[in-house]
Amino acid sequence: MELELKPLGLPSDFERPIVIAGPCSAETEEQVMTTATQLAEKGCHMFRAGVWKPRTKPGGFEGNGEIALPWLKRVKEETGMLVATEVATPQHVELALKYGIDILWIGARTTANPFAVQALADSMKGIETPVFVKNPVNPDLELWIGALERVNGAGVKRLAAIHRGFSSYDKKIYRNLPMWQIPIELHRRIPELPIICDPSHIGGRRDLIAPLCQQAMDLGMDGLIVESHCTPEKAWSDANQQVTPDILDYILSILVIRDQVQTTENITALRKQIDEVDNQLIDLLAKRMRISREIGQYKKEHGMTIVQASRYSEILEKRGAQGSLLGINSDCIKSIFEHIHQESVNQQIEIINK
Repeated sequence: MELELKPLGLPSDFERPIVIAGPCSAETEEQVMTTATQLAEKGCHMFRAGVWKPRTKPGGFEGNGEIALPWLKRVKEETGMLVATEVATPQHVELALKYGIDILWIGARTTANPFAVQALADSMKGIETPVFVKNPVNPDLELWIGALERVNGAGVKRLAAIHRGFSSYDKKIYRNLPMWQIPIELHRRIPELPIICDPSHIGGRRDLIAPLCQQAMDLGMDGLIVESHCTPEKAWSDANQQVTPDILDYILSILVIRDQVQTTENITALRKQIDEVDNQLIDLLAKRMRISREIGQYKKEHGMTIVQASRYSEILEKRGAQGSLLGINSDCIKSIFEHIHQESVNQQIEIINK
């Protein structure tokens, strides 16, 4: 299915990057207005704030709901900025449109559920309001495209995608793995679809936002949606990944925006993909070492020797054969796994000597 798209009709349509900024959550009217005023003074044209906040576990702050919508309306009236919020149910859509919200976005958890997306699409039939669709939490490009198709099939033609990274349960550098190859492939498949990067949810930390913004620009993405709060350290949700309007203004001021949009053939983009794969390799190695430590604990409790010669030989032979089948020299693979095995042994020695 080909998407039938119209221009988004936003103030920054002809400039890169489109920037949407604001707090993770609309906590209080004062917090919303203070942040919005500061952002407007920095030249921001679009303000975001979560009104309904789906949390992983119950008990956390899940948003103020409809109470917060007049605050966003006030932002629009007093600053002139467009306002955006997340919707997860048809009722959310109805209320957001009632209060004049200019941009709606569908969150990652919702995108992962085709039934929920279809219900939202049915409630959006024929609206001119731009709708942004975040990638699903799992790295599934077809599911992402399917969500876009469902919304577009309801007559919504002002569409964009938001790349917010992909979840993983293991400890890693990023909160959500960027896996840049997926949005790059989305762009290849649907080149006219704007793609907005969400460095706040990818990084999960303030110090990662600036380099992630630059990576997104280097890869030709159209815009950024960044969480910005007047007092980030006091935020009621996702405090670690929000920056002040001053810091955001500085990050944007040092961005290098190249005239020529990067493509998948461009060497810079290819190197960015290599960097991302390297990050994933390190994450996987950390996971392997965690398992090795658990094995070390088991060996300690059962009086087993650390090195099992037959198991070591099996690993080298099997991994070498796997590498060969995938076009990698088997000796290279064996050499890599010799180093990995030695580090696993070192990790187990530490456990046994404790």
